[in-house]
Amino acid sequence: MKIAVISDIHGNMEALNAVMEDIRKRECQRIFVLGDYAMAGPEPAETVEYFMRKRNNPLFTMIQGNTDLMIADYTEEIYNSVKEKAPIMAMALKTDVKVLSPEEKQFLKELPIQLEAAEEGVKFLLVHGSPRKNNEDILPATPMEEVEKTIANVDADVVLCGHTHIPCGFQTSTRKTVINVGSVGRPFTPEPKSCYLTIKVEAGKCVFEHHFVAYDNERAAEKLKKREFFGADKLAAMLLNPRERHF
Repeated sequence: MKIAVISDIHGNMEALNAVMEDIRKRECQRIFVLGDYAMAGPEPAETVEYFMRKRNNPLFTMIQGNTDLMIADYTEEIYNSVKEKAPIMAMALKTDVKVLSPEEKQFLKELPIQLEAAEEGVKFLLVHGSPRKNNEDILPATPMEEVEKTIANVDADVVLCGHTHIPCGFQTSTRKTVINVGSVGRPFTPEPKSCYLTIKVEAGKCVFEHHFVAYDNERAAEKLKKREFFGADKLAAMLLNPRERHF
């Protein structure tokens, strides 16, 4: 069994199409999707529509990201809370709420926050940020003791997460594996390539591999700039030269 795990697409169809083609070539039998489908990207509605078409496809298992919930439950209070820390992301949020249809927002709202899955004797837990919170960071520099705290009450063998857009992995003292799969649509790696994870599962054992996929990020950046909300140009520049996670 080979599983692909993707996260943080953020409305980037150029990146998603490139990654899905790579997944097809690697002949993955399941695809786990860890959320953040739309916000602050070139084509938010088209991206949500793509996954809406997959919701009854047994190949796909999908959960909700923190920005999906922001869009689905949008209020001025949520906007102001985001604006305090990241004004450009707040403007992207406000704009995306207007772009997405009621049906698309309802799809995001109904996605589960976490899911368990099992394959060939291995238990997986799918989360967006961490098992504790959908916006908690698990980063390469996160201390091992903190990682172990986040999974203290987890029964699964493998915890799969995203949110930070930075791939990493941990093997804990309790013999649990924690993997951040990186980001398809807004990578924050030295090379701005899409990142996702494959897992080869056989007889209760796993082999994990991050994959970095080149895509037409210049075209994606041009599409994002044309959305013309405040800060869209800066978000577009980040697709070409990642510098920091939020504005």
